[in-house]
Amino acid sequence: ISLIALTFFIAGCASSPDKISTQYVPAATYSNYSCDQIASSLRQKNNRMQVLYGNLKSEADADKWQMGVGMLLFWPSLFFLEGGDTPEASEYARIKGEVDALNEASIQKSC
Repeated sequence: ISLIALTFFIAGCASSPDKISTQYVPAATYSNYSCDQIASSLRQKNNRMQVLYGNLKSEADADKWQMGVGMLLFWPSLFFLEGGDTPEASEYARIKGEVDALNEASIQKSC
């Protein structure tokens, strides 16, 4: 039973942004963009991705810290872990896909 409980707590922790998979976005989405539009959109999305990465990393680190303290000191406190991925994790996955698609569109257009 303790193994099941441990699995439940670990699954409830926020994912590290490095482990969030990229949501597929087809490059054709940006086929009508000019090279300048692609570059501008890449800058905006990369800036947002950096902000999200920092937020998600902080959240995942905090969950790991809380998990460690809870396991060592007082395991019932683990029931109060916020845990789980936030809507920011979904946005991060989507933006990663958009950046990949924009890069592919840039290559296709020889920008």
